[in-house]
Amino acid sequence: MSARKSVVIVGSGVSALAAAWELTGAANGPVDTTVRVEVIEGADRVGGAVQRTTFAGREIDCGADGFLARRPEAVQLVRELGLDGQLEAISASGAWIFIRRRLRAVPAGVALGVPTSAASLKATKGLSPRARAHAWRDEHFPRSMQVASDATIGEIVRTKLGNEIAYQLVEPMIGGIQAGRIDDLSAASVFPALLQAARGGGSLMKALRAQGSVVPGPSGPRSEGPVFYTLRFGVGSLCEQLEVALRARGVIFTTSTPVTALRRSKTGFYRWEVDTANATTAANAVLVCTPPTVTAQLLGALEPALGALGDIASASAAMVTLCVKRTQVKLPPTGTGVLVPLGTPFKESDSLMVTAVTFLDRKWPHLANDETVLLRAHVGRSDDERFMALSDDELTRRVVSELALIFSTFPEPLESLVVRWPHSLPQYRVGHGDVVTAARKAAARLGVTLAGMAYDGVGIPASIGSGRTAARGVQEILDAL
Repeated sequence: MSARKSVVIVGSGVSALAAAWELTGAANGPVDTTVRVEVIEGADRVGGAVQRTTFAGREIDCGADGFLARRPEAVQLVRELGLDGQLEAISASGAWIFIRRRLRAVPAGVALGVPTSAASLKATKGLSPRARAHAWRDEHFPRSMQVASDATIGEIVRTKLGNEIAYQLVEPMIGGIQAGRIDDLSAASVFPALLQAARGGGSLMKALRAQGSVVPGPSGPRSEGPVFYTLRFGVGSLCEQLEVALRARGVIFTTSTPVTALRRSKTGFYRWEVDTANATTAANAVLVCTPPTVTAQLLGALEPALGALGDIASASAAMVTLCVKRTQVKLPPTGTGVLVPLGTPFKESDSLMVTAVTFLDRKWPHLANDETVLLRAHVGRSDDERFMALSDDELTRRVVSELALIFSTFPEPLESLVVRWPHSLPQYRVGHGDVVTAARKAAARLGVTLAGMAYDGVGIPASIGSGRTAARGVQEILDAL
């Protein structure tokens, strides 16, 4: 009888768990020939940034509170787990933006903040006549622009639509998703629809309008129905349910145990040895789902292209969740939240730290309460880590004072919670795709696969897709042995 093949997955974020699900038979489940899978995680629990906690008597997420429904990866996994009944569609739409010290409705028909018609800006107060003229010009006399294989989002939008639209509309939305600056972020990796529109040579807005609805990241299949979903017990419950299901399939979880080294094995059957402080695990294949700096530390000595992953920058962010009395706060009548352009003045020479506010209980029905309101303020960008120097209490006070400016008044919260995610959001800068392609080719030469937010896009669906695709690559390696 031949030895059972073994796979070690390093890391336990949602991409790693999705990979383990795929390796153990996905929707069909394991069979006699299913490989042994072990997940090794340095933290004391699995799930990475996809976690939940109890706050103000409700289960809330510590990371992403929802996921794109029109990308199929997350919805498909939820259904394979039999959690269809827990899917909850977003119950609000639209958003506001804080321009010139007043809340203004985000224009209709924008594609990740980029307007798709000059007419859509006519009702947007706060934009100057010059900004509207730039939009009109793009529809009638578009500026020419030579675009190679990649360019920054900022370069494209500024050239085509001017600085004001770039920094007052586009950066707050895309920067909020990526925690980065549009003058750094790669259009090819973050917003390929924009790059395609720019390379057409005509009107940017008309080209985007012709493409229809767009979502961040590479193009792919789109699903109809709600724009966003969550789960009734929070997105964090997805990883919890996955862990339970995977344990039932025989997947081994080793937590509180960082991997210290990956070594090529000297034995014939197993190709890899995975070291931790206390043990060595043999494996036929390894799937690495760690942040790029960690991946570079583990594999960089074996292949320079994998060491280059260590140069991928990351942004830190924090979320301050507040519970306030409904009768004491006055919010816009509609919408899911507020975007705040970077550099918005606060006091004296200071600027606002808050980059966005989410109305959690308005977005998700299971969080609604007649007596109180749940809001979440987001802080931190790739070039703004001021919040890191503040204690949780100091950061909460600062956020409350900024919300008082945004909403004209804001009460003392009944409860507050600060969640910090240091160096957690990889920055997809120009040339990012080339770095990833080179790293994956190098990993393939070693018989290793890579998955996670650093490669295939941020967000829950992209991470799930990354993990499942990587798992299929692992299976190909195993089949070739």
